Amino acid sequence: MDDRLKQLLTQGRDLYQNREYERAEKILNEVLRENRGFADVFNMLGVIYHDMGRFTQAKESFEQAIAINPNYTEAALNLAVTYNDLGQYREAKEVYAKAMAHSRAHPRSLDPFAKGKIANMHADLGDAYQGIGFYAEAVREYGQALALCPTFIDIRTKLANTYRDMGDPDAAMREYREVIQSNPSYLPARLQLGVTLYSAKRNDEAIAEWRAVLAVDPNNKNAQMYLKMVGATPA
Repeated sequence: MDDRLKQLLTQGRDLYQNREYERAEKILNEVLRENRGFADVFNMLGVIYHDMGRFTQAKESFEQAIAINPNYTEAALNLAVTYNDLGQYREAKEVYAKAMAHSRAHPRSLDPFAKGKIANMHADLGDAYQGIGFYAEAVREYGQALALCPTFIDIRTKLANTYRDMGDPDAAMREYREVIQSNPSYLPARLQLGVTLYSAKRNDEAIAEWRAVLAVDPNNKNAQMYLKMVGATPA
């Protein structure tokens, strides 16, 4: 590899890492005009195209990355996400299953883009199960999402809600408190923790949570309603 190509690669990767996608796209395509053997360049371009909503180009880029390196787990997961976005659900499932099998056999750090998208796919399936009362299945899907992205507090709150709905308030409260510990200002978790505490006849603790919500958002209608329901004042 000559010095000019090395410089272009370094520049393109730096721009990509800094999410300067428009500039990165131009540099990375210049690299490919000189050498089409870089699987990671195709993968980066795929992420860029996906971010821009150019899903067909993203698909083609991820497919090229895998053609160069069939064991490229990150590109395979990105491709599964893109297939899903394009409505190619059977292809998405096949590529995802293959990528997960390879990932388990060869543990490695996954691309954050892929982690987030796959986590949200699990969460969407969890929502579907939760909506029809298949709580155990919903817990499984939310758990898989959180295994990939444990900081996704909205998904953890959904997991807590599901535990409560399936009659396990202790597990629900544990998850709500974990959310609140990581982000005290995330009000949906505080509201629902209050509801769960009230259902468990722990009224004083429930009132404290709803008042904590109003301390952050004095106009929160749900917190006001819950406090009025139990005959408590806001402060």
